[in-house]
Amino acid sequence: MSADAHIQGQSPIEQVHLVVPTTDDPTLPTLTIRVWIIGIIGSIILSFVSALTSFRQNLVDIPDFAIILVCYSLGNLMAAMLPTKLMRIPRTKIMFSLNPGPFSIKEHILTWTIFTSGSGLPIATEVFAATKAYFRRSIHPFSYFLLMFTTANLVYGFSGLFMKFFVNRPEMWWPEVLPNVTLFRTIHEKEEISKTWISRRQFFFLVFVTSFSYYTIPSYFFPSISTLSFVCWIWKRSITAQQLGSSIHGLGIGSIGLDWSAITGFTGSPIMFPFFVIVNTMVGFILFMYIVVPFAYWTNSFKAKRFPIVNIGMYDVYGDKYNMSRILDESNFQFKQEGYENYSDLYLSITRACSIGFGFASIGASLTDIVLSHGRSFWDQLNQPKEDIGSGDVHVQMMSKYRSIPTWWFVVLLLPMMGLSVFACEGFGNELQLPYWGVILAFLLVVLFIPPLASLRATVAQEPFTEVFAHILIGYLCPGRPLANMAFELYSSRTLEYTLGNLAYFKFGFYMKIPPRDMFVALVIGSLIATTSDFAITWWIFSSVENICHPELLPRGSMWTCPNVSLMYNNMVIWGLIGPSRMLYPRGVYTKLIYFFLIGAIAPIPVWILARAFPRKKWIKLIVVPALFMAGSRIPPASAVNFISWFIIGFVFNYLVFRRRKEWWAKYSLILSVALDTGVAAMAFLATLALQMQGINGVNWWGSAVSDHCPLATCPTEPGVQVKGCPVSR
Repeated sequence: MSADAHIQGQSPIEQVHLVVPTTDDPTLPTLTIRVWIIGIIGSIILSFVSALTSFRQNLVDIPDFAIILVCYSLGNLMAAMLPTKLMRIPRTKIMFSLNPGPFSIKEHILTWTIFTSGSGLPIATEVFAATKAYFRRSIHPFSYFLLMFTTANLVYGFSGLFMKFFVNRPEMWWPEVLPNVTLFRTIHEKEEISKTWISRRQFFFLVFVTSFSYYTIPSYFFPSISTLSFVCWIWKRSITAQQLGSSIHGLGIGSIGLDWSAITGFTGSPIMFPFFVIVNTMVGFILFMYIVVPFAYWTNSFKAKRFPIVNIGMYDVYGDKYNMSRILDESNFQFKQEGYENYSDLYLSITRACSIGFGFASIGASLTDIVLSHGRSFWDQLNQPKEDIGSGDVHVQMMSKYRSIPTWWFVVLLLPMMGLSVFACEGFGNELQLPYWGVILAFLLVVLFIPPLASLRATVAQEPFTEVFAHILIGYLCPGRPLANMAFELYSSRTLEYTLGNLAYFKFGFYMKIPPRDMFVALVIGSLIATTSDFAITWWIFSSVENICHPELLPRGSMWTCPNVSLMYNNMVIWGLIGPSRMLYPRGVYTKLIYFFLIGAIAPIPVWILARAFPRKKWIKLIVVPALFMAGSRIPPASAVNFISWFIIGFVFNYLVFRRRKEWWAKYSLILSVALDTGVAAMAFLATLALQMQGINGVNWWGSAVSDHCPLATCPTEPGVQVKGCPVSR
């Protein structure tokens, strides 16, 4: 096929048709020497940047555009400066050029792929951080490194088993990758000059400068603007009013966030999601936050009135914070039965308890939904010849000219990683507490859950959390061992999550016509480099920042509060140390939560029946039952203000603008999202490095608190329960 060849045809998905190009130039260079130089150095630097922003109160992801722009600038610089003559590796016939010509879009994508391997710290880091910060216990450096290394590289083996189903099929369109498709096209394709439209580049830089400048307010001058809770300001002495109005520790009625990072930190950019997904999510949020939680709280289910209505903490029966030292045997880092019997059961806020239930429901709904909605399709696909998969799709036709990845590549990578995983858990005196059979069981769960979860993520850009399911399963099999519980979660649910992300990378490469083998090599090498960098940088941070992850000991305005690490610690205690047998069945306070799994498994059935009974009612087919439950499963650490603000932005852009100004949406909407992300991340990084790392945490005034100013929202309402700083209800 000649350069810039074009195949007639369209994708069956409208968003893909509007965004993804149907042109390709197979002659463009790919894995050049400048790709490796920029990608490897960038991955190391980005690991450092990610570590500085990953332990903040409002999580800030380094936006793709910032990385894309750096890669593009450096690539063009090298293309302008490096010599073009061929070079030979001594004593071999291998020849290459330092400068094969202009920096191509395919080089750019592969550079970005290696570069972004350093973006975001691996979840193994949170296990290390929680163990060191809260349990005051260290993990052997090599054990910690192997935990990171294996969980980061197992995914390439697992993803190879399912690429046929979730990359080549046109109906699996992966909405999350479309913003980056738009970005690369914006940079590399020439736009026609228009008197009525500004270019995408001009639009990006206009929004970026605005976002960067504005974020000085929530990041330094006025952090409280992230969560404005007007009800609390009016009724300053009412516990009930503050429970209703608090945006962080309450139901968030009348609250709003004027901070893009607060909108996207736990829910992602709303502009990325199709509007029917936004509606499903908000219906689920309303069901959870305004029906289930209030009913459970005001009927005092699970002694709910003794504890905050929305909180991530753990409590004893008296309403105080749970004292871990009374149930933990420091000598062997295991559960102390006698101490537990003489103390108290562990209790959670009612929102946290219901969140666990909704998590169960989302898993059950996902399994049922995949069977009802995609079971026949998967079966037909399994028996379909490889050459016929997606044969009617333009992108499948264009990618057919590139060599596919041999299956043995995946196998050769997967088997050694499995062996190293067993060694990481069984070695070093069994420090991680997980036996070999637990590792094998974790891998079986990954294979079981990839089909239903990949199907959801590839069509509605969401997936249920499987962490709790993993915690509970290993909690019954290895009770009283917090590190075993976390290691099992890493090798099961987190490996599953990483595998889905890897499939998304391959889908992006598929849309941009990157040879699959080149994408595979870039991903694997980038992962190896990033793992080593992440290990060294995280170790340095926890040796340098005093009282990190302890908000009560940090100076006012400090962002080093580690919300995700705190959640990891809670899970270690709840499911690992105390265990599901004392939390759920048979002796647990929260046994009834198990029924949510059955509710979730049944819920998709009536929707499926209605869709078949009334085929002309297209809106019925847009009901995504798993998404209804996923919203509640994210709270906490997500809060009401995240969802409320998220829905407002999503409604404006993905309903009003998409329906009434579709040309504007296709041209600018995804650029808008990325520009906002980029501006926020740039200012957050600058403020963290230049100010907060130097102990400068903002202006000392009322608005500098990282709070919604609803102190009574965390107070109990059961008569007689006394908590410091709270009035006693009568």
